[in-house]
Amino acid sequence: MIFTETDLKGAFLIDPEPIRDERGMFMRTWCQQEFETHGLTATWVQSSVSVNARRGTMRGMHYQAAPNEEAKLVCCTIGAIYDVIIDLRPTSSTYGQHVGITLTADNRRAVYIPKQFAHGFLAMEDGTEVSYHMSEFYAASSARGIRWDDPGLNIKWPGPILIVSEKDRTWPSFRLNG
Repeated sequence: MIFTETDLKGAFLIDPEPIRDERGMFMRTWCQQEFETHGLTATWVQSSVSVNARRGTMRGMHYQAAPNEEAKLVCCTIGAIYDVIIDLRPTSSTYGQHVGITLTADNRRAVYIPKQFAHGFLAMEDGTEVSYHMSEFYAASSARGIRWDDPGLNIKWPGPILIVSEKDRTWPSFRLNG
């Protein structure tokens, strides 16, 4: 695996190194030793899959507050997403900044999202499927969010946003979460 730190310290884009032959392809998606070499020490306690029937489906921006802050490892297994992460660490030099990354079933990239980051994505194709590994169990009492269209964040989504849940439409702006 090839680890490339994003502009947000501690968040990594992870490119697999597939081995291909006449049978198809094989690749590692997780290796505790390789992650630890890059200072990433998450233990995954929960995995989830998000299936998005229609292109233009928006999910996010989600995070869990203390004491249930979680790191995530996210990849797209079918279709394509534009994945966005926001640094919510008040003492970070990149506090309030975001990075967007295209994850597809074809590029097989993953993004490692540290604790105290918000995460969301836009499905770019019908039938898109996203796989998550989380370092903490889901705790409804700690579930939080930020508006995906907050003008203060100025996220440039690369396509039309056609479907957004009521919950995601009503999250507060980032500055109100500070």
